[in-house]
Amino acid sequence: MANFLLERTVPLPLDEAWRRITRWPRHGDAVPLTAVGVVPPGPTREGTLVVARSGAGPLAFDDPMEVTVWQPPQDGAAGMCRLEKRGRVVLGWAELEVRPGPGGRTRVIWREEIRIRFLPSLFDGLVLRSSRYVFGRALNRLLRQA
Repeated sequence: MANFLLERTVPLPLDEAWRRITRWPRHGDAVPLTAVGVVPPGPTREGTLVVARSGAGPLAFDDPMEVTVWQPPQDGAAGMCRLEKRGRVVLGWAELEVRPGPGGRTRVIWREEIRIRFLPSLFDGLVLRSSRYVFGRALNRLLRQA
């Protein structure tokens, strides 16, 4: 199991930072070899299923994640979303949070626990390093693009 934390402080209002990190199909644009869909389509809420399809050809797999907490920021207060990974390959959870930061900026926090089924714990360090790299780049890209 790999646990990691990513933090960014950005010159965006809370609502805009939240919008950028929770437009799920854009995550597919930011993560290589991945397409992301949402079931049901429409506004996200608790119970929404976010499905990332990663890989190529016969090596592709689905990573379904259920939104179990959906608290968008309101009136300048923090917002938080929790996704529980429900797939056969990737297990764990992710939390995305926005909160007021210094100087009118927004602090964005991405916490994640990721486990790859059938992968021995010997590989946890590799999973941790690769996850921090891939998701760190994805978070940077999501926050840069309007």
